[in-house]
Amino acid sequence: MAETFIDKYGNRRFKNSGKKVSRWVATKKMGRPLKSGEVVHHKDRDKSNNSRSNLWVFKNQDEHTKTHKKDKKKTGYW
Repeated sequence: MAETFIDKYGNRRFKNSGKKVSRWVATKKMGRPLKSGEVVHHKDRDKSNNSRSNLWVFKNQDEHTKTHKKDKKKTGYW
């Protein structure tokens, strides 16, 4: 696999392209490229955990934000 680095937000990215590893893993999991606007979510909130089972893909940022709001009510964490 290509070399990676952690950006200032905690996301792992490929050095050669700057693209997020989580988005690459999600494309492999889904068997298709991500659509414009789709957002990759880390179930455990650990941006360094890019395992296939830890990633969800939301159709847009609004859907992603709704999940964080629901989780905050349950857990107190955004």
